[in-house]
Amino acid sequence: METAQSRQRVPGPFTSFARFVLCGGGVGIASGLAVAVVALWIPWMLANALITAGSTLLATELHARFTFGAGGHATRRQHAQSAVSAAAAYAVTCAAMLALHQLVAAPGAVLEQVVYLSASALAGVARFAVLRLVVFARHRSQVAATVPTARPVPATVARDSAPAGPAVLCHAA
Repeated sequence: METAQSRQRVPGPFTSFARFVLCGGGVGIASGLAVAVVALWIPWMLANALITAGSTLLATELHARFTFGAGGHATRRQHAQSAVSAAAAYAVTCAAMLALHQLVAAPGAVLEQVVYLSASALAGVARFAVLRLVVFARHRSQVAATVPTARPVPATVARDSAPAGPAVLCHAA
């Protein structure tokens, strides 16, 4: 019997990437607004930490259900791996900005934005790859395992065990 999850189609890489940008970008924009609002009541650093944690959880759920076609809730393992990939992306953008300020004494706002957005784009593509190939890859292998495949069975006949009489060749049409 076919379940709803086994009927779930796994989107291709281009569709997944478009969904990744849509979900991640949407959550990012909403998070920016939420931090500004929450920071009216609590210190900005705390608001940023809380919103970042919540937005990472939300984005992981969206990626599990929509971006990568897992068809259900993200597991704890997937949440943990996603959080690690988000922390790595954060580290990449921080390192890029630190490098910029080490190389240029007083970078302008445009240069800072170019470096930051370039690092963010690079980290985002890397994060997409990690999520697609590692975090949510297990589901794709399970779907692939449900597709029946016919594998040829190698026929091996030892020379010494062949019958001693004349060889009979059979051709099946």
